[in-house]
Amino acid sequence: MNSKIKIYFIENSYDYNASDLNSSKIAGSEKTLINITNELAKDKNLIIKVFNNTSAPFSKINNVYWDNVNKIDNDDKPDFVVAMSDANLLNNLNCKKNFLWSHSIQSFEKFIRKKQLLPFLRYKPKMILEGEYHFNQRSFLTSFCGKKILKIAPDYDFIDTQIEPNHIPPPTAIFTTKSDRNLNFLINSWHEINKKNSKTNLYINPPYKLSEMDKTMGIHLRNKGDKKKLILDLINSRLFLTPGHKTEVFCLAAEEARELCIPIVTMGYGCLYERVEHGVTGFIAKNRSEFIDYAYEILTNDKTYLDLKRNLIEMKNSRNYSHVRNDFLNILNNE
Repeated sequence: MNSKIKIYFIENSYDYNASDLNSSKIAGSEKTLINITNELAKDKNLIIKVFNNTSAPFSKINNVYWDNVNKIDNDDKPDFVVAMSDANLLNNLNCKKNFLWSHSIQSFEKFIRKKQLLPFLRYKPKMILEGEYHFNQRSFLTSFCGKKILKIAPDYDFIDTQIEPNHIPPPTAIFTTKSDRNLNFLINSWHEINKKNSKTNLYINPPYKLSEMDKTMGIHLRNKGDKKKLILDLINSRLFLTPGHKTEVFCLAAEEARELCIPIVTMGYGCLYERVEHGVTGFIAKNRSEFIDYAYEILTNDKTYLDLKRNLIEMKNSRNYSHVRNDFLNILNNE
């Protein structure tokens, strides 16, 4: 009888575990870790463990073992180790097959400054990257042991949400990512959209200090809640509006909106050109004027909105975590 394969993940962000998946405190990379480990643990031939900064007692959630990084047993020998974002984490586990899953753009200078070079040279991890843009931005100096693309996916809650094909929401746009992702560009552009139609509204994530003019231009701060609240806010929006940013390597927020069949307008900065099929699921603008015009078109033209929405419905559930799991295991087994 074959022994089970041990796949261990280690990360160093903040205090959470799989029980926090629906919480508003969870960001994209943390959602990804929870979802991929939950999916892997459905295979009874795998033992999945996560070590991070959780303060909760050692626990088994969805057949995944979660424990604090300080509780690692050095005598426990995994078959594969996946460090999230930081090569220094590989010092905590003894394994011959190491992987470094990156969630960001990282220059060689920053790689050195974060003191990742020595563990990188010692453990020789293969890089896991989340898209074409991410792959192309990762230099040879920080990926010379190999790099592979692993496209992620939204939670099953987004995939399983039923969409009414003919429902037309009010002329509301939404932006559910971080304020440092070109939000100032978005707000300045929104002023021009709202001048054309004062009935349009834009909802953005806090924290952000809105000016009095912003408020008169129909810009509002969302009341952030759990995942259920996020899904409700998204499906009551007509447009996901985001310029994109050079630091975005996947933009899970845009993928969540796409899965809920909300058209997207973007400048395509960073990875955003990968989230949108121009003229089919939204529009990729070449300049600020186009960005404004495309957004206005979707917000005010019912036919344009419905055509894009129906295309999105046809693509719904085109990628989920069963696909991510299979691709992930192929990466591990073919390196």
